[in-house]
Amino acid sequence: MTKRPAVFLDRDGTLNAPVVRDGKPCPPATVAEFTLLPGVADGCRQLHAAGYILVVATNQPDVGRGTQSPATVEAMHAHLLKLIPGLGRIEVCIAPGQGRAHPENRRRKPEPGMLLDAAHALGLDLARSWMVGDRWRDVDCGKNAGCRTIFVDRGYDEPLRSKPDFTVRGFGEAVGIILARSGAAC
Repeated sequence: MTKRPAVFLDRDGTLNAPVVRDGKPCPPATVAEFTLLPGVADGCRQLHAAGYILVVATNQPDVGRGTQSPATVEAMHAHLLKLIPGLGRIEVCIAPGQGRAHPENRRRKPEPGMLLDAAHALGLDLARSWMVGDRWRDVDCGKNAGCRTIFVDRGYDEPLRSKPDFTVRGFGEAVGIILARSGAAC
């Protein structure tokens, strides 16, 4: 079986609008606050039509900390699947990010576990895949998994730790870069 390329997508700040507090992005607290950013649905349709498997890879540490319910996150993801029906999979890590003892830490970005798990389950070629996100953790996760990376610069007060392959201002620009470089990859 030939492995297929994927586009791994961070959720908050990449697909949906984050809530920014003190210069740092935070996830929406309710489904009502969950709003796709402009151009995301169309961009995902274009990537899906080009043959990419779309996988959301999202840290949701508030669940692990007990400050957001798993049911709320599941409801947001059900809503996301309705808004973007071409999504192939949603990988979620609930590790709270406090210490290394949590069993899900291998999946918590910047670790590549979510991408590796999806690649194994879906038969994906990580070397032909992309990671798109708006935080340093997304860039490092993609690099740690062997993917090309695109950083969506939202101007947060947070430095990058690794240099992304590309830096863009919006999702549509990221889609253009991926499609321009897909060639016969799909």
